[in-house]
Amino acid sequence: MDAQSDLNFDEWVGNSRQQRERIDTALPAGMSAALDRDDAAPEDGDALPPCWHWMFFRDSTVQSKLGADGLPERGGALMPPVPLPRRMWAASHIRFGVPLCLGETAVKRSEIAGISEKSGKSGRLVFVNLRHTVLTGSDEVAIEEEQNIVYTEAPKPGAVPAPRAAPGDAAWRRQLKPDPVMLFRYSALTFNPHRIHYDQPYCTQEEGYPDLVVHGPLIATLMVDLCRRSRPDAEIKEFSFRALAPLFVDRDMSVAGAPSQDGSSAAVWAANDKDELASQGEVIFA
Repeated sequence: MDAQSDLNFDEWVGNSRQQRERIDTALPAGMSAALDRDDAAPEDGDALPPCWHWMFFRDSTVQSKLGADGLPERGGALMPPVPLPRRMWAASHIRFGVPLCLGETAVKRSEIAGISEKSGKSGRLVFVNLRHTVLTGSDEVAIEEEQNIVYTEAPKPGAVPAPRAAPGDAAWRRQLKPDPVMLFRYSALTFNPHRIHYDQPYCTQEEGYPDLVVHGPLIATLMVDLCRRSRPDAEIKEFSFRALAPLFVDRDMSVAGAPSQDGSSAAVWAANDKDELASQGEVIFA
C-alpha cells in the first residue's frame, strides 16, 4: 500500500469466516423465474447452475449493524473499515469443480487475500481481494472464486469515464430491459441490501447515479445464462468477468457472446442501449 496513504488495513489480510448451508430448491426455482427460464421444477440431486451459488451463504448482519448504504457497517464481520462511500463488485474469476447439488449441505470458506490502494481519474480506490472456496457435503471442492471488491470516492461532477464500444462479432445475443421488479427479485434471492438497486432517492441523491443500478453479479449471471441457452449441452468449467460501467433500470441492454474457433471457450459481454461495454468476460467449457 502507498506509504503516503493514511489507509492501512494490513491487519485485515487473512481475516476469514466459514458458513454452512443447505442448498435447497426454493431459491433455484426463484432464480429460474427471475431469469425468465423455462426450467423443470428443481429437485434434490440436481446440479446447481453456474453462478447460482451467489444466492447461498448470504450475509446475515443484523439490521442495527447495517450502514447508510444498506450494506454491513464498514469494519464489521469480514470486510475492513474502508472510509470511501461507494462499494462495487469489480471482478471475479470462478472455477467450477465437482457439481454442487441441491439437497446437500455445503460449506463456504472466505478469506481476505489482499488489500491495495490505487489512485485513478475518479480519485482514491481501495481493492479488497477475496478468496472463496465452496465444499460439498463430502468435502470435495465445488467452487473456487477470486473476487475483487472496490471502494471509491464519490464521483466528481462531470467525471464520466470514456465509453468503450462493444465487440461487433457476436454469435449469440439476448436483448433485455431490466425493470424494478427484476432488480427486486434478484436482491431478494441474494439477500442483497445495497440501496443502489432499489432505493431511487438514495441512489440518485446520495451516490450520484442517474437511476437504479443493475447488479453486477446479475449481469454476470445473465452472461453465463446466455451461454447455457446457446450451448445447453456444454459444461462450464471456468468463468471470469470484469465490470467496466454501470447499467441502469428500465433501459435496454444486451448480453452477447462469441465462441472460440475450437469451441472450447467463449468471449462474453454486456452492453448498454448505445452498444457500449458494461461488463466483459470469458467462459471456458469442459
